[in-house]
Amino acid sequence: MKDNRSYYDDFAGWYERERHHGYHAMLDRLQVGIARPLAAGKDVLELGCGTGLILKEIEPYARRAVGLDISRGMLGQAHARGLSVLAGSATDLPFKDESFDLVYSFKVLAHVQAIEQAMREVARVLRPGGRAALEFYNKASLRYLIKRFKRPHKVSDGTTDDQVYTRYDSLAEVKRYLPADLSVVDLHGVRVFTPFAQVHRVPGVAQALSAAERIARDQALTARFGGFLVVIVEKR
Repeated sequence: MKDNRSYYDDFAGWYERERHHGYHAMLDRLQVGIARPLAAGKDVLELGCGTGLILKEIEPYARRAVGLDISRGMLGQAHARGLSVLAGSATDLPFKDESFDLVYSFKVLAHVQAIEQAMREVARVLRPGGRAALEFYNKASLRYLIKRFKRPHKVSDGTTDDQVYTRYDSLAEVKRYLPADLSVVDLHGVRVFTPFAQVHRVPGVAQALSAAERIARDQALTARFGGFLVVIVEKR
């Protein structure tokens, strides 16, 4: 097991190898589609911005968009994109109270062990009435079932994806992580139907699955079963 900073610094060189097409590009489109309407004209923070693939899609719509990541290896590529980013931890945000109207985080919170502290920090930096789009790995999903039997996947020459802390949560557990001033107002589910990333390499199947995932993301009946469960919370 590696600490998060070392893991993602190691991952940084390979991170974008497969992110511009197929399955990973679909995930990014679905996640951008959640965050972008919430970001319009707002002061926005992305927790775990990585190389800036999502932040670059949000930044043109926001009044101000800032990214934060624990990995300087990842941030080097975000800096090269001209994005406003800085190094820091989700459990100790380097911002004043009530600095943002929107905080969003994708593919990150499942790897944060002190998750309740991270949620307190989200609440602290949000303004009253502000919202956060927070993605968790979902126990009630096809992805979780498959991951239990899947072989480790290489993220660099010397590192596999089972070498970082990873947690899967139920919706009830997610709600328990939230401080009293944050309440869930909406849900989205990303990757409801996709069994394996590789199916998005098959012509025809990829298009059909992508269309189905887009519809399922925002439907109450299907969102709860997304491999990536996105809760929209509001600060009172």
